[in-house]
Amino acid sequence: MQDMGFSCRIPCVKPLLNNRQRQKRLASKRTGLLLSGPKLFSDESKFCISFENQGPRVWRKRGEAHNPRCLRSSVKFPQSVMVWGAMSSAGVGPLCFLRSSVKFPQSVMVWGAMSSAGVGPLCFLRSKVNAAVYQEVLEHFMLPAADQFYGDADFIFQQDLAPAHSAKATSTWFKDHCIPVLNWPANSPDLNPIENLWGIVKRKMRYARPKNAEELKATIRATWALITPEQCHRLIDSMPCRIAAVIQAKGAPTKY
Repeated sequence: MQDMGFSCRIPCVKPLLNNRQRQKRLASKRTGLLLSGPKLFSDESKFCISFENQGPRVWRKRGEAHNPRCLRSSVKFPQSVMVWGAMSSAGVGPLCFLRSSVKFPQSVMVWGAMSSAGVGPLCFLRSKVNAAVYQEVLEHFMLPAADQFYGDADFIFQQDLAPAHSAKATSTWFKDHCIPVLNWPANSPDLNPIENLWGIVKRKMRYARPKNAEELKATIRATWALITPEQCHRLIDSMPCRIAAVIQAKGAPTKY
C-alpha cells in the first residue's frame, strides 16, 4: 500500500450531513449573518482521562484527508452494549449482555465560550443538560462572560441545535434577556471556531496524566487559562474562510 502512495492515518471525524442540512448550511452562508456584529461562540466538549484510543485507521493518499471515503462519521448519541462471552477449544458459550456501563475511562463534560477578546469561564456540567440546567449555565457563566467582553454593548450569541439549546423555554430566556441568537445550521462544528479551541486545549493536554476526575478538571482549567486573546482573534477571523469553504464544498463538511 505504501508503494502505491497510501499512508495509514487516523481518520478525520465529521458529522453526517443529509441533503437538506447541506442546503441549510449554504443558505445560512449566503445571508452574510455570520459575518456581521460581535459574537460570543459557545460549545460543550467531553474530556477523558485517557486519550489513547483513537479508533480504527484508514489508508489514504496525500491530500485525501477530507475525502468522504476517508472520514469517520461522528455520532451524537452512540448506542452501545457491553457483552461477556467465553470460548474453549470445543466452541463458544452463551453470551451475557451486561446492563451496567464500564466506569473507566473517567470523563467530564465542559461548557465554554469565546470571543475575539478571549475566553470566558468554564462550567463543568455535573448532570444531563436539559433546558433548566442550560439556562443556569447561561445565567451564571455566559452572562458574566458577555459582561466581561462587551459591557453594555450589543452582541450575538452562538450555540448549536442541542435539544436544551433549542427548547422553547430557552428561547424565551434569550428573549427575556434581549440577547439575539444566531440561526445556526445543524451539524456544523466546522463553522464554530471554539471547536478548534477545544482541539488546541486537548493537544496541550496530550502528555498530562491525571489520575482522577478532579485532577482532570484541574488540568483543563490550567490549560484553558493559557489560551490567549490573540489565538481567539485568529480563530474568529477565519470565519470568512470557513464560509467560503462550505460554499466551495456545496454544503459538505470542510477541513475546519
